[in-house]
Order: sequence, then structure tokens, then C-alpha cells
Amino acid sequence: MIRLFLAIFPFILSFPVSINLQYVSEFDIIETTISKVHEAYESGDLTAYQLTEMYLKRIEYFDQSSRLNSMVVINEYALRRAKELDEEFKRTGKLRPLHGIPIIVKDNYDTQDMQTAGGSLALKGSLPHDDAFQVRKLREAGVIILGKSNMAEWAFSNVITVSSISGITRNPYDLDRVPAGSSGGTAAAVSANFGVLGLGTDTGNSIRGPSSHNGLVGIRSTMGLTSRDGIIPLFLRNDIGGPMARTVEGAVRVFEVIAGYDPADPITKLSDGKVTENYTQFLQKDGLKGARIAVFRRYIDTETIDSQIKAITLQAVEELKKLGAEIIDPFDIPNYDELTKDIWRSTFQHDLNNYLSSLGEKAPYKTLQEIYDSGLFLPYVKEGIENEMKYSTPPGEREPFCGDLYNTEKNIKFREAVLKEMDKHNVDAIVYPTWSNQPRKVGDMESPDGDNSQVLSPHTGFPAITVPTGYTKEGLPVGMTFFGRAFSEPDLIKYIYSYEQATKHRRSPQLFPDLEN
Repeated sequence: MIRLFLAIFPFILSFPVSINLQYVSEFDIIETTISKVHEAYESGDLTAYQLTEMYLKRIEYFDQSSRLNSMVVINEYALRRAKELDEEFKRTGKLRPLHGIPIIVKDNYDTQDMQTAGGSLALKGSLPHDDAFQVRKLREAGVIILGKSNMAEWAFSNVITVSSISGITRNPYDLDRVPAGSSGGTAAAVSANFGVLGLGTDTGNSIRGPSSHNGLVGIRSTMGLTSRDGIIPLFLRNDIGGPMARTVEGAVRVFEVIAGYDPADPITKLSDGKVTENYTQFLQKDGLKGARIAVFRRYIDTETIDSQIKAITLQAVEELKKLGAEIIDPFDIPNYDELTKDIWRSTFQHDLNNYLSSLGEKAPYKTLQEIYDSGLFLPYVKEGIENEMKYSTPPGEREPFCGDLYNTEKNIKFREAVLKEMDKHNVDAIVYPTWSNQPRKVGDMESPDGDNSQVLSPHTGFPAITVPTGYTKEGLPVGMTFFGRAFSEPDLIKYIYSYEQATKHRRSPQLFPDLEN
């Protein structure tokens, strides 16, 4: 207890005199939830201003001293926003859906009051003229944005989160290991309790991989259910933005706010008639009863899978069975290798140039070529940029045709094959380890990465959600993905909530284990 007091004493002393110190001990921000925060607001035991101050102090105290390095910029208007929300609640007696909830936003989401740099020095100081659609919807719901999180530069890595604008982000469970990429900053920050929840983006892996590596829930939605407007693109045809949270409920409550049609992103027209107004109704503890869950052995029975992760995944399957699910095992997609060969299509140059154009005269650089000529990027990004600059023909004019996921032949054939096999076995969802290997050590670029997220969801357009399934003997998180048909989020939410509530695998990392134990 003495060591714990010594660890947090400087943290307590650094609070402004105006804050009532009893809140530091009476309201515990570690692993707190939206529900707990709102209960404290309604009882008068906590204000949004006090909570925001607590998170800002935690970030200030822990992010650099622990070498976690998850944050790029802090929102200088966060406390003002919190005060405004407190005054609104005092005046109206009503809480918005996410009233006074402090969140972390990835550095590739446009925010009109903070720079949006995509991890690159080339966009340092770039201030968009408005918020990304998802950011705007969340602000309307009452969130307080604490700051922007680090990311793999231009979202070019699924394995690491390293940027020229902020350096290396580490894994809060082991600071010598990576948090995965590209949303590793959001994942590390949310896992380390620097905010209640966060936003990430996912082109092939980048919500689900970092969530798995950091003991979080991460939602990649159906393509067309959430808007990509105002997000710096990687490959827009595959890009999705979404929540990363410590609990299923937290992730779902964010998803509920951001889902729906946005005229600025035409593909979201597909969501007409398919958006459920209240996704939290599917938070059902018995949600797995009668569900037919298929085990995708292709991602389990491999030579390179970590034996602990295989065992944890198979144990999770047994837990699903105990919770009432009917297990289909094994399950595979016929001709998988042939169907997925060369399925990735590079559109970065075209998509980024369009994004830079959207910034108008404010854009520090107008094209990818100009950014390349500036040299303002890390060496590991250079080859990727050079490769992307080879694709000069607009995607829609290429041969073979490179349109969105719903109008490109290779994606259509793969999606049809997946659906055919799911229908054949009457499968409701497919499960597999989100990653087959533990987080690499920082600097290790040779060990098998084990990323299983790059194909099924990104190339069908179907939703995939990762949820914690346990920890290795090294104390590193393991996650399992639930993959379903288009717009099957209600079913997937039932399954993952039922599993989470029965197992409660998530546990908080300790940034200073020798002091916090």
C-alpha cells in the first residue's frame, strides 16, 4: 500500500487546487464504463470537468513516463467542452447518449479543433475545415475528445505503430512489445485507461488487430453501415472506421451513434432500412443460445500458430458450446486460396489525393508526389509510397476493373463463395483467432505476425468483431473474431456480449507493475 501511495502521490499533487481530491479516491477511472460515469453524474458524485481533468492528468503522468507514447496531441478545448456539458446537464437534467464521456480519436480522423496528420510530419499542423462524420456524430452525442492518438504512418503497417510525427507506441501489457497497427495508439491508450473508449480505422486489420493485442473489443462494421467521410484513406474501398473499447457495451454504444447514412459517403446508401435504432437491445446474456457458430480451422491448424493462442482459442470454442451455441467444426471456404489470390487493389495515391483536395488551400501538400518529394516520412514508409505511386490510373478506369467491394468481380465471387458455404451449413457466424501469434518485440520484423484479419471481412464487406478470450503465460492478451453476414451486427453483438459476460476475460494492464501491485 505504501508503494502504491508513492506511485500515485506525484499524480495527486499535480491536480489543480480547485479539484475536490475526494473524487480521486471515490471515483475509480480504471476500467470504468459509460454506465458508471453516467450514474456518477446523475448522483452528483462526479462532473464531466472533474473526470476530464483526471484523464488528462493520467495521460500526462503515464504516457511519457512509461514510454507508452500513445498520444500525439491533447485537445486544449477538452476542459471547456466538459464545463459546457456540465452546465447543460445542470440546466436540463438530461444526459445525451454519450454525455461527458472522454474518448481518444485516431490521428487520421478529421477534427476541426485539432491537427489531423495521419502520423506524418508532412501534415503536421493540418487543420481540417470540419469534423469527420463519425466525430461530428459523437460530439452531438456528448463526447469529450481528449486528444489524437498515434498510428502507423499513413496506416501502412498492421504490425507496428510508428510515425514520423510521434515515434513508437508500445504495448501497455509489455512495453518491450508492439500494440499492432495501424490503430495501435488508440488501442494502447484505451487499454491503459487514458479514456473511456476510442476510435480506430480498419483497412485490413487495424481496429481488430490492435484491439486483440491490447485486450479490447473492436468493431469493423458492414461496408456501407458507417461513413468514411473525413478519414484519411489508405484504400477507401476497404476502409472502415469504428469503436475500440474495454467492454462490448462501450463499443456498441459508440457504434449505435455512428451507424447510418451520410450523403458525403455514397456507399452508406446501402444502410437504408438496415440500421437498427437501438443496438444496445442486443446486449443479451443468453445471446449464444441456439446460435450456429463455425470454427474456421484454416486460421487455427497452422504450423506457425502460437501453441498458447491455439489452446486459448479452442477453450473459447468450448465456452461458446457451454453457453448454448451449436459448433460446426471444422469449417472452410472451398477454393479459398484461388479466390483470394491478388484480391488486394492499391488505391492509396488516388484516394489520398482526393483527401488532400478536400482540405482546399489549407493542405500542406496537394499530392502524394509532393509528399514523397518532401521526404517527410520514416524510412519504412518510403518503399510503400513508391509502390503506391506506380498506380496512376484512377481505380474505376483500370483493367481489371477496380471499383468498390460490391461491384468488383473478384470481391463478388469471394463473397458469393463465403455465403454459399455459410448457407450450406446454416452458419450464423464464423470464429477464429484474431491473431495467431503474440505481439512481437519492438524492432522484431521477422517473426510470424499471425494476422488473420486481412481477408474475410475486408474483401467481402461483411462485419467482424474481436473480443478478448484470455491471456498467455507472458500476460499478453488474446482475441477471437466473430464474423457474420452483411448487416448481421445485431446477431454478432448478442454473441460477443453473451461470451464476454460469461467469461470476463478483460483485465487492466499495469504500466508500473512493481509499484501498482
